[in-house]
Amino acid sequence: MFRFANPYILYLLLIIPAAIVLFIFAQMRRRRRLERFASSSLLAQLTPSASPARLRTKFVLYSLALVFLILAAARPQVGSKLREEHQKGIEMMLVVDVSNSMLAEDFEPNRLDRTKFAIDRVVESMKQDRIGVVAFAGEAQVQLPITSDYRMARAFARKLSPQMVRTQGTDLGAAIKLATMSFSSQSEGSRVMILITDGENHESDALEAAQAAAEKGIAIYTIGIGTPEGAPVMIGGEYLTDENGDMVVSKLDEKMLQEIASTTGGAYVRATKQSIGLKEIVDRLKELDESDLATTRFEAFDEQFQYPLVVALLLLLIEWLILDRRNPLLARFNIFGRQEE
Repeated sequence: MFRFANPYILYLLLIIPAAIVLFIFAQMRRRRRLERFASSSLLAQLTPSASPARLRTKFVLYSLALVFLILAAARPQVGSKLREEHQKGIEMMLVVDVSNSMLAEDFEPNRLDRTKFAIDRVVESMKQDRIGVVAFAGEAQVQLPITSDYRMARAFARKLSPQMVRTQGTDLGAAIKLATMSFSSQSEGSRVMILITDGENHESDALEAAQAAAEKGIAIYTIGIGTPEGAPVMIGGEYLTDENGDMVVSKLDEKMLQEIASTTGGAYVRATKQSIGLKEIVDRLKELDESDLATTRFEAFDEQFQYPLVVALLLLLIEWLILDRRNPLLARFNIFGRQEE
């Protein structure tokens, strides 16, 4: 496994293109100033030791040296030893509705953004459990397989959007089936599914899927986000309308979510504008029996910073040896070309 111990330092690489632009601008400005006094051929005769090619070469060498110094400072590392860790915990699949109805604004800024914020806060506080993410609308997709990498889980949760799925609608059954198949074999007895949706199911097999999940020991906790009064759905600055041109109003449907939770031995929570209920469910899950979860990690990483550092020092040495002007003793070798600018 390859990684950088200090990846944020790589942002310094943005200095390089900025330096190139400034160098080109400075060279053009210098040339225009010189041409005010004499032509290029006359300047070459008046300043025989001047060497623009040398300046460009020194700049390229210096820029490359800076790139390798930044890479060295970021501390590239290669994993050298694997270790299997065992810890007690549960496996949790977050099944998140990303259909267009989740863009309704009865929760600020909308239902989906409020859900993503709650997921981010909960994952930030997790320590030993594993988490996965399934996004669904008219179809379901695994966005993040079961993992203990919480940083990756937060990154994937932030990217949840209706564009993740090709088919719009709300198929709760397909989402539950896919999430049921996404648990690992290590977590039997400690599997939990948290379904976050407005409950508008457009298919009929949600309860059958929930029953199949219950038979595998999976409890489904459901969170209904939205209001019974509903709210219009805004997409691209315009409100969504139906085939008759009427504004679509998305309303919370709690009945289906309550039945799914009851079938699997979970619980239903109705989101409020103060809390969508995700943290309360996760806190309750701490009382569940935990399984022995094995995780393979890289135990040791070998530092590789010395290689880009050596390259950088060699480039700086070469840059230092090249004079800004022609060396009379080496002029006959014409290293930078027969005719220099």
